[in-house]
Amino acid sequence: MCPKKNPSIESKPTVTGGEEAHAKPFLKWVGGKRQLLRELVKRLPEKFNAYHEPFLGGGALFFELAARGRIKEAHLSDLNEDLIDTYVVVQTRVEALIASLKKHVHSEEYYYGLRGKDPKKLGIVERASRFIYLNKTCYNGLYRVNSKGEFNVPFGNYKNPLICDEDNLRLCSKALKGVTLRRQPFHAVMSNVMPKGDFVYFDPPYYPVSGTANFTSYEKNGFKEEDHQRLKKIFDELDHKKCFVMLSNSYGPFTRKLFKEYEPETVMATRAVNSKSSGRGPVKEIVVRNYP
Repeated sequence: MCPKKNPSIESKPTVTGGEEAHAKPFLKWVGGKRQLLRELVKRLPEKFNAYHEPFLGGGALFFELAARGRIKEAHLSDLNEDLIDTYVVVQTRVEALIASLKKHVHSEEYYYGLRGKDPKKLGIVERASRFIYLNKTCYNGLYRVNSKGEFNVPFGNYKNPLICDEDNLRLCSKALKGVTLRRQPFHAVMSNVMPKGDFVYFDPPYYPVSGTANFTSYEKNGFKEEDHQRLKKIFDELDHKKCFVMLSNSYGPFTRKLFKEYEPETVMATRAVNSKSSGRGPVKEIVVRNYP
């Protein structure tokens, strides 16, 4: 059976416009944008053509735009192969995924047994099911890999996590219909955008503001300072193409200086993951735009 819902772990389905439910992210994702949605929505372009999100993660802004009827065409991508495969399964084989998720058992022994399996030896539905199970039951929903590219986050010790959210998975599948999903590096967005009117949102792994703040790995080699600098060049190129571009990142001297000509805006967000309790709670972040 599907585990019963635990309100302390999973939020209620998104409801807007009366009683109509809309898709919300089906993954817990460190650095996810649920806490920043209000600020991001206030800063959207008035009109845009295709939507591009090259660091997909939990996809919070995409699902919010879909709920608001703002998506005409969407191109979602990420370098994380398991993540993109999971989105493809939600998009195209959601019922098989739900059936697989219902077979999981919530226990520490089962968790480490499933974590230890080689995902390359599993079918795509089973890989997606494993990915969601580990995401829902690991420590704080972290995604972290070792130097071999192996997922190595410990067991989360939740009492009753919601592993199989059938209704939301079906809503996500509906929202993803017709969406293009690609496994590719962020700079490949340049080959997908159409000038003058496409909207690109960048949500990269945040530049670390302290020695304990960097918990995620974009891939096994990490996302380094030179990657942030390359991202800035892509931002500039998209600006020259007259695309609408918005980016979020941590607040600090490096990021503010890097994007200074775009006059970064300071916003407040809640950071839930830090090895020290003093590092959690409301923190400053920046939102960068190339349009008014």
